[in-house]
Amino acid sequence: MFEKTLASIFCAIIRILTGARAVWRGTQPETRAQIYYANHRSHGDFILIWAILPPALRAVTRPVAGADYWLAGWLRRYLIERVFRGVLIDRHVKRGDDPIGAMLGPLEAGESLIVFPEGTRNQGDGILPFKPGIHHLAEKRPDTEFIPVWIENLGRAMPKGGILVVPLLCTVTIGTPVTLEPGERRADFLSRCQDALLVLEPSE
Repeated sequence: MFEKTLASIFCAIIRILTGARAVWRGTQPETRAQIYYANHRSHGDFILIWAILPPALRAVTRPVAGADYWLAGWLRRYLIERVFRGVLIDRHVKRGDDPIGAMLGPLEAGESLIVFPEGTRNQGDGILPFKPGIHHLAEKRPDTEFIPVWIENLGRAMPKGGILVVPLLCTVTIGTPVTLEPGERRADFLSRCQDALLVLEPSE
């Protein structure tokens, strides 16, 4: 109960600091298992997505995050494990590791995930080529919808190495779902996912 209260307070603070607003375009909030995939500019990306979700949806949505960053110190560990209920993945995969299996567990339990298929923070424009992980997930669960999410301004509001949040309006745009088509090749699926995300990027 304490962690749920803390999560609500944390989300309210994030929304106030960033002025975050959600724009649902092409889909509406649903509590069934889905995968939200987004562009990646800051360690705060998943927190912003998580914070703008309706409470019922937030309760069944778990961020996928890098274990090396979030397990560095007791406070980060507490937040990711107890407040955000994150699925921790070692970004330097070793023999015997099964990151896809770790993500399939929550999906099979009816929970949604937040993932960043670029694999690392992008400090430039546009997006980096997607890693194959979301295709592996789609092969295992071809009925799962992949929901593109474009985060605007958070990289500038929470710059790399910064301590304070710069007051900029952040917008989270949620787009039209993508699903794996029968017999679709990996490259084609990843290309469709990238296109579905890029179409949400605001024009200058």
